[in-house]
Order: sequence, then structure tokens, then C-alpha cells
Amino acid sequence: MRIAQLGLGLMGLPVALRLQRQGFEVGGWNRGAGRMEAARRAGLATDADLPALVRGADTLILTLSDYPAIQAVLFAPGRTLELEGRLILQMGTIGPAESRALAARCREAGAEYLEAPVLGSLPEAEAGTLIVMAGGGEAEYARALPLLSALGRAPERVGGVGQAAALKLAMNQLIASLTAGFSLSLGLVRAEGLDVERFMVLLRASALYAPTYDKKLGKMLAHDYASANFPLKHLLKDMALFRGVAAAVGIDDTLPAAHAALLQRGAAAGLDDLDYSSLYELINPAPPE
Repeated sequence: MRIAQLGLGLMGLPVALRLQRQGFEVGGWNRGAGRMEAARRAGLATDADLPALVRGADTLILTLSDYPAIQAVLFAPGRTLELEGRLILQMGTIGPAESRALAARCREAGAEYLEAPVLGSLPEAEAGTLIVMAGGGEAEYARALPLLSALGRAPERVGGVGQAAALKLAMNQLIASLTAGFSLSLGLVRAEGLDVERFMVLLRASALYAPTYDKKLGKMLAHDYASANFPLKHLLKDMALFRGVAAAVGIDDTLPAAHAALLQRGAAAGLDDLDYSSLYELINPAPPE
């Protein structure tokens, strides 16, 4: 399997390097030259000639920022990519309707399409322990399974095209909900001068506990949100996608709208590239020392 990895950002590069370590032939491409150079330094073969890279591959992995970016890369005016016969594996977070539209356009070009968004970040990508949710036909899933199995221990086909995209948005909505809820509780604990570890001991022993609380606790206590595995700007984009899908099916928008407003405040405050747990600073603007 010869793979063209399109998008070498936060998740794209570790995915490509993981596949390369597992014996796949991988070539990478990115719209920005800086990430191409970083990929080369990390040991990944890259090619600035996108049409040539695609011609030499049978599988295209898309780890691009959003649906408009995917459209601009695959179907740019004046540039023709040879997609016929290739499997296009879309691994980014986009909306269900966007994924279905993309699948239709790929099929018109003679390509097969499978969506395969993942849960996890850099450590899981490097270790091959991502949670992989695939949406598409059984034949496309079978074709992609060797690759998906190298990225996650138990990849799963959850349904048709659009359903894995919806499931990923459902999961990412919980990132905002859990982080905001924990920030509220931790802020009150600290404001009252309670012992944080005692709070955590009780929380861990309860049905209220989620592992993400411990994962982000250190960042919140240190007010250090650099080295983001998932930056706030990406969560803001995903909440906008969730709100659009929720509105289409009649789900009440009150809570996601509040989370989106909070994230927009964070973006306005310059937190875009910081870890999403910087939400704590917006909820607790003057935490006690």
C-alpha cells in the first residue's frame, strides 16, 4: 500500500510517521512549506509536487484542517489530481453532510471513499492506540483495515458515510462539556481554599470522574497551556460543526451555544493555539495562588 499523506500538521505528521514505522510506503505533502521541512527533518519523505505524489499512491489520507481545505486541495481549479481507483481516507473532523458531499464528489472522480476520524492525540498516534471510527462501505473498510489497524488497536466500522463524522462530533462536544464543567468545580474548590488533591481523591472515587480531569489538572494548576495536543481553535471549529448538526436534527442549542461563546472569547483573548484546557482561565479569570 503506497500512501500519500495530505496534511502534515498536528496529527498528520505523527500518523504518517507511525505508518512508516509499521512498514507502509508513505509520502507527505502540506500546503505550507514549513511543515514540509519539519516532516523531512523527522524522517518522512515529502514531495512538493502534489499531482506526482498522488499518481504514485493508491491511498490518500486526508488530515487537513476542515472541509474547505479538503476541497481546495483535491479539487482546486486549474489542477487535476488522478483520483480514479484510489482510496481516499478522510481522517479530519468535518460535518456529516460535508463528508457525504465529499464522498459523492470522490466517487464521481472514480475514487473510493472512507471517513475514519479518530479519538486521541499525539501520544496515541505515535503508539498506534488511537480510537478509530470508520464510516463507509464494507468493501472500502476492508481495503483500509490494514492501515487503520496500524493506527488503532480495534478500529471499528460504525456505519455509513457521515455516521462516523457525527460520532466524532458527539465525542468532541464532550471535550468542551467536560472541560468547562471541571473548570467550574475546580475554580470553586480553589476559591474556597480547599485542598485540591483531597477534592480529586473524592472525585476519582465517584461516578462523576473522567480521566481527562487528571490529564488537564496540571495545566490548570500551573496556568501553562503550551505544547497543545489539541488547540482551542480546533475545538471552536468542532463546536460550530456540532451546533450546525444539532440544529438540523432539533437538538437544543443552549449548552453548545454557551460553550461556543466561551471558546470565541478565548480566541479573542489570543488563546487560539493554546491547549483547549485554557478554558479554565476564561471561567476563572483570577484563580487564587
